[in-house]
Amino acid sequence: MNTAAFQHFQSVDPILFSVFKKISDKKTFTLTKSSDIFSDLVESIICQQLSNKAGSTIFLRFCALFPKHGFTPKQVLEMPDEKIRSTGPSWSKISYIKSIAWAVESGQLNLRTIDAKSDEDVIIELTKIRGIGRWTAEMFLMFTLGREDIFSFGDLGLRRAIMKLYKMKKEPTIRQMEKLTNRWKPYRTYAAKILWMSLEI
Repeated sequence: MNTAAFQHFQSVDPILFSVFKKISDKKTFTLTKSSDIFSDLVESIICQQLSNKAGSTIFLRFCALFPKHGFTPKQVLEMPDEKIRSTGPSWSKISYIKSIAWAVESGQLNLRTIDAKSDEDVIIELTKIRGIGRWTAEMFLMFTLGREDIFSFGDLGLRRAIMKLYKMKKEPTIRQMEKLTNRWKPYRTYAAKILWMSLEI
């Protein structure tokens, strides 16, 4: 956990910090880098527009199609669509998964060098691939690359949490969110985690 981040919130935003103090498991605020970037991208596609539980269940079924040590882009490309469909993903998600696999296998997307890119360059690189939008790229930056200063203005949960915590009568506009989140820099990923957890308190 980044202590400096929460000291920063304490000084600039008492409302956000008050929520942080209510969260018992502070270990959830530790950001880590993934050891399997390709797997994370596939999981992000499978979990789009699904609950955490449903997405996790389908992803585990998908993983079971391959050897226990994981799966490669080549293996995904060779797996028949019908077999993937039997594990739960929609036909459109299957095409997106294979688009990612093709991008990596062909060299269009170099996963070895992606962590050296800036946040915005990562987003530009990923959103070139069919099926990956800005939201997915932002989640990738947060949870796969462990970047500390990412905020997804398009995330419904974050908008609802801001509306609830800051007692707004309707969902905040982009301009309102930008004004609010600017005070959280350079730790907006941690702020986003607090906001998501605030919906469960």
